[in-house]
Parts: sequence; C-alpha cells; structure tokens
Amino acid sequence: MSSLSERLTRGSASPSQVDHARRLVADWQLLADLSFADLTLWVPLQSGAWWCVAQVRPLTAPTSQPDDLIGTEATGVAAEPLVRAHQEERPITEGEPDWSGAFPRRREVIPVRHDGVVVAVLAKDTNLAATRSPSTLELTYLDIAADLSLMVAAGTFPPRMLEDAEMSPRVGDGLVRLDAAGRAVYASPNALSAYRRMGVIGDVVGSDLAEVTRSVSADLVPGEAVAASINAAVAGRFPEPMDVENDAATMLVRALPLQAPGGEEGALVLVRDVTDVRRRDRALMTKDATIREIHHRVKNNLQTVAALLRLQARRMTEPAARAALEESVRRVASIAVVHETLAGSREDVVDVDDVLDQVLPMLGDVTAVGRPARFTRSGAFGELPAAVATPLVMAVTELLQNAAMHAFPDSEPGTIVLGAERDGDDLVVRVRDDGQGLPVDFDPAASTGLGLQIVRTLVTSELHGGLDMGRPANGGPGTEAVLLLPGAGRPRR
Repeated sequence: MSSLSERLTRGSASPSQVDHARRLVADWQLLADLSFADLTLWVPLQSGAWWCVAQVRPLTAPTSQPDDLIGTEATGVAAEPLVRAHQEERPITEGEPDWSGAFPRRREVIPVRHDGVVVAVLAKDTNLAATRSPSTLELTYLDIAADLSLMVAAGTFPPRMLEDAEMSPRVGDGLVRLDAAGRAVYASPNALSAYRRMGVIGDVVGSDLAEVTRSVSADLVPGEAVAASINAAVAGRFPEPMDVENDAATMLVRALPLQAPGGEEGALVLVRDVTDVRRRDRALMTKDATIREIHHRVKNNLQTVAALLRLQARRMTEPAARAALEESVRRVASIAVVHETLAGSREDVVDVDDVLDQVLPMLGDVTAVGRPARFTRSGAFGELPAAVATPLVMAVTELLQNAAMHAFPDSEPGTIVLGAERDGDDLVVRVRDDGQGLPVDFDPAASTGLGLQIVRTLVTSELHGGLDMGRPANGGPGTEAVLLLPGAGRPRR
C-alpha cells in the first residue's frame, strides 16, 4: 500500500495541500469520536472519479464501514455528494439513508479547505442501526463535532503544527466544553474524575477552567503555562498540549479553539490522566542514567588498569615482557573506549566507527617504533549492540596489531586497510595489508599466536561468525583477514 503522501500526489495535490491533508488525518480520530461516525478522505482524479486516500473508524460507536475503502474509487451516483460538496464548497448531507450495505448509514460530506481552495472532501458515515435517544454527553459531542466540521470546511482545522497523536488525549479520556469567556459549560464524567484526582473539590462546570487548572499545579510556572494555553485556545489559537502535575497525579491537557463560522465561540479542552505513564517515564530515565553511570565508572576503572599496566611496562627490562604488557594496555584501552561510548549514549548501542576512530591512533602509538604502518578505513560499521560491538572492536584491533607487527619486516613502510561491507544481513570485515604475506605453510586455525587465538575465540564464541586468512581477493600483495558476522549487518530499527 502506498503512503498517504503518494496517494494525495496522485490526486494532483500540491506539497502544501498534501501537508494539510496529512495534518487532518493525524488529528481526525478526534472528529470521528465526537461524530460517532466513520471518516473517509476523498480526492478527485483527472478521470472524473473520486479516490479514497484515508479512513478512520470511531472509538465511541459501531462502525458503518467494516470494509477497507482506501484505494477504492467512487463514480456516478455514489460520487454525487462528493462532487456537490467540492463544487458548492459547503457541507452536504444525503437526503435518504443508504440501506445497501450491512448497516443503514447516513452520509455527510464536508469540503476540506486549505488557503481558500477546496483540496479534498471528508465523508462522515453514521451507523443508523445504533441510533437511540442521545444523552447530554452525546449531544455535547455532536455539537462540538459540528463546530469542528465547519472549521474543516473553513480551513481553520486542523492546526498547522502536527500534534503528537499517540499521546494526545482522546475524547473518552475526558472532555470539557468552554464558552467564549473560558468558563466550563460541560464536563464529561471522565474529565471530572481526572480533576478530582488532581484535588479539585468543587464543581468544574461554571468555573474558570484556566484558573482551576492553574490552582492544582504543584509548581507556579507550569501552572501559569497551562492556564495560558487554555486561555490561548479560547482566544482562537492552537497551543501545545501540556502537563499539569502535583503530588497526587499528573494530567495532560490539550486545548483547541472552537471558532466555527456562525457558531458559538469557545474552546474544547481534552484531559488525560497520565500519572502512571509519567511515573514509568521517570523510572526509565532513572534506569538509563544509572546504566550510563555504570558504563562511565567501568571506563574509568579500565583506564586506571591500563595506566597501572603502562607503569609496570616501563619498569620492565625484558623486551618480551614489556611488549606483552603494552599489548595488554592496548586491549584494555580498546574496551574502555567502548564503555566511554556507551556512557554517552541513551541506548545500549555503540557507534563502532566512532570507537575505531579513537582506537586506530592508539595502535599507531603502539606500533610506531620500528614498524611504520599507515592505517586507513573504508566502508562503515554503523551502530551495533554493545554485546556485538565490544568483541568486534577487540577482534579488529588484534588483527590490525597482528598485521602491523608481522606484515612489514625490516621496518619497511606499508599500509593496512580496514574495510566493512554488508552482504545481505551479514557484516563482512576485511583487514588487508600490502606486506610480505603469509608463510607458505601457515595455517591460521593451528596458529599458537596469542593475537589470533584471541580473535578466533571472540569470533566463534561471542560473535558466532567465521575467520578466514589468505591472499587478498584482488590478487595484490600482502594478507587479507576476513571476518564474516551473520546477522550483524541487519539495519537497526
């Protein structure tokens, strides 16, 4: 299924019209719930047919459109209300109910205006099988829905900024209708419950809602801000949703102006009790901060160990012992860089390219005396989970160190290239040098060298991959070590 933007573009909509339609679809669950109706968005095609590009069902009533209409076309008699609403630029209500489907329904078609031009039409289909004597709540919902529909036709709804549709309060969470003076003329039972949890004792209806909401805030500044947002909606603006919080609860408040042409001015305030949501958010933030602090302390401890090993190496008179300690310093420092990266990340992932950019200069320092090798990189490793990144960085640095120590005899200059590439979901890492190459009888699997033993252990046990060494694939001089890591090249989502 193509995206909404692609479907709208097929209908010859301009970029600004596409954005307006996307904003409407992002926020139209509110209108569907208030209307107790299914909504479908239709655009005209050059063929004269009308094409359905989006659909939403109400959460407050049975659907009248159980089938998916996206991608279907309307022509002839079925398209007449759509054509009339588009040409006459006003809402059109079908005279007789439609009895042809599984449910009797009545359709109202609303023109969608943007910058003075009708760019699409919105069809509201109400399931008449569920019709009964409406309650005060339902009448209020329908009254607000009528105002919002007129605002859609006038081009003043939806707002120009995209709201966070996932966290925004729904109609059923709590609804308050305000008059032109900002006083509550109706509050749904769920809205009253939300204000009761915030500590409001008296009746919300008849009160200045901005003042009531400000008074329940534990902090002065957020309380003033949420009160200002409610007053802004009464004045005709679209403020951002805001939290109001005290020791008892946390409530998310979203205010929208009701400025329908010819209608009663006022505002709609949606509220949602988000106490548990915010508590979980704070717990996750605390956990995240704790994990990052642990990585920071591990990094500091590893750097301390590396410093102690470096001091010990300087006191050694035996060259082999000094070299072994220096290699240990490099290994510990490589792991410390990984933890340093994790300490600054909000996820348990590592930017391997950033880590290697810090490790390669350390390898140059270790191999500078007597082994002048130039390290270069090609390709990108990307972000990998810490469980993969740590053994991968250690294995790569061991291969680079091994190449620097053995590929270039008699201090001959050379180049070592580290490359990364994707092969489907697999990550292929190549360490290639232009040195003297491997001995004729060399068997990587039987090598007793500590570096290769470490690499084999990390690759097979930690990374569940494979290691191969031989002549470069391009036929040039030197040696190429290839790590094949299944699944490590899969893009992170």
